Amino acid sequence: MTAQGRAGALPILALAVIGAAWGATQPLGKIAVSEGYRHFGLLFWQMGLGAIILQGVMALRGRRLSFAPQHLRLYLIIAVVGSILPGIASYNAAVHLPAGILSILLSSVPMLAFPIALLLRLERFRMRRLLGLSLGLLGIALLILPDTQMPRSVQVLWIPVALLSSLCYAFEGNFVAKWGRAGLGPVELLAGSSTLGALLCLPLAMASDQFIDPGLPWGAPDLALVASSFLHAGAYSGYVWLVGVAGSVFAVQVSYFVTLFGVSWAMLFLGEGYSGWIWAALAAMLAGMALVQPRPHALVATAATRQNATPQ
Repeated sequence: MTAQGRAGALPILALAVIGAAWGATQPLGKIAVSEGYRHFGLLFWQMGLGAIILQGVMALRGRRLSFAPQHLRLYLIIAVVGSILPGIASYNAAVHLPAGILSILLSSVPMLAFPIALLLRLERFRMRRLLGLSLGLLGIALLILPDTQMPRSVQVLWIPVALLSSLCYAFEGNFVAKWGRAGLGPVELLAGSSTLGALLCLPLAMASDQFIDPGLPWGAPDLALVASSFLHAGAYSGYVWLVGVAGSVFAVQVSYFVTLFGVSWAMLFLGEGYSGWIWAALAAMLAGMALVQPRPHALVATAATRQNATPQ
């Protein structure tokens, strides 16, 4: 292969690697809640470890966190809307839903972002994207209405709870697109929001008796939490690099890999199996994603993309 061919193949390879890493965080989240760990304890360590990793990346670049008032406000908004609220929803849903279903539902983020963008006047109405939104709703209906091998009570209650996580990410992406990052780089923004989010979650974890003792020996949930934190920070940093190398329009396609790898990892490592209805829902969601992906001049590429290459 020529040097030019290798250079052209590198972004495609990076797309797959980043999607595989992000997709693994859903099955790992399922393992993390498998023995009783709850959301505030998990969120404290997830954001705390992420903050350490990302601040390490910043230190290597010779950068430091800004604590200007406007930046602190932005950290707070991104921490609450982009991590804490969706984390509460997704960790609670993970107790009841298969990891593959959670990965499929995360693909709804671009579809939920479209009507919010219309309300904020970030987007113009386009029939193509309305069709994509309709396919996304069809995919969700296929998870709820037919017999998908899940108890009816689980379908009706916990699928909407999981969708709250996607709604938060959709709102986060549009918020940053509308009001900007106040001059912060994406890694700096995520590092600051992770740091502040961890500080917010620590007293909540202590008060609710959800704090996770980091002492040894570690079990599978502890290892899953650490692995998920490293994969998330690494995948997001890789995504930022990919945007700079290949552009945000190319990089946002990682959404497909996140969903497909999330389902694949759940089948491979958790032994999950799915009915025909669930495969039909996955096909509808992927088709919907393809139609709602914004064109180059309208792309909403923000920190929210970190959970679904989505826009957590």
